[in-house]
Amino acid sequence: MELKPIIPFEPVVTDAPPSGERWIAQVKWDGVRVLTYVENGQVKLFNRKKNERTHHYPELAKVSDYCTASSVILDGEVIAWREGKPSFYEVMKRDGLRQMNKVPQAMKRVPITYMVFDLLYLDGEWMTERPLAERQAQLNQIIQPVDHVRLVPNFTDVDGLYEAVRQQGLEGIVVKDLTSAYVIGGKDGRWRKRKVTHDLIAVVGGVTFRGKMVNSLLLGLYDDWDRLHYIGHAGTGKLTQADWRDITECVTPLVQTEMPFYNRPERIGDAIWVTPLLTVKVHYLEWVNGHSLRQPSIQGVVDADPLSCRGFPLSGR
Repeated sequence: MELKPIIPFEPVVTDAPPSGERWIAQVKWDGVRVLTYVENGQVKLFNRKKNERTHHYPELAKVSDYCTASSVILDGEVIAWREGKPSFYEVMKRDGLRQMNKVPQAMKRVPITYMVFDLLYLDGEWMTERPLAERQAQLNQIIQPVDHVRLVPNFTDVDGLYEAVRQQGLEGIVVKDLTSAYVIGGKDGRWRKRKVTHDLIAVVGGVTFRGKMVNSLLLGLYDDWDRLHYIGHAGTGKLTQADWRDITECVTPLVQTEMPFYNRPERIGDAIWVTPLLTVKVHYLEWVNGHSLRQPSIQGVVDADPLSCRGFPLSGR
């Protein structure tokens, strides 16, 4: 096996997840999808965009501490905790690092946990065509949980888990077919997710300033014809003053005179247009009139391809 990254299997969204003997439910963690690749003593970590994260999470690179396999590909979610709950904002303090000399300090400030939920490759053999139940059984044999590595538990009471997750303010659940294979680069109904909070990755096409610092972001999504649609603006969320300073520094060289949005935003008198390269994760309550977000809240800056930020409700009209 060559240590080349793959695109992981993804669930589809549902409001009515299935239940029954074939189906199990797992907590949907508000973290970063990371696959761990081990072969001939080499270890590499990659996220779902196939960007390497080996140096961001050195504690996970010591695979022998928690896994007995000599060659393996593990699939899971890296999470960080804040006030007893997984926090996307916190984990981005690790995943978003660009200066690797700051990793040792970040490890102390933001400890992470790797929540492992699938097995793609084991000791020279691909496991992707085998049913999920068999892959999970193998995981239980080769993974020895430690403080920073855990196996994601299964629950048979789908509705009960969703209600527990909702009461605790967590992101949602994923329901999986125990007979399902793992489709590399795939996305279908054998895995289904039901979210408590809605979220998306949006492109920043404009900003407003308070004094010399950015204080809100004008957000957009692309449609089927690569037109960027304005979907709302947000100045609230989990960003600190230091984060706003970083955003200000990031967008300053991106300022342009032409509005990048296909539709005209409301209240644009004080907007500064920027080249749509910066991407952010946004929580929101619902879509209003099919084209704008209700109460968008910025969770953090993310590493994403701007053109992958799609899903505008009116695409195709």
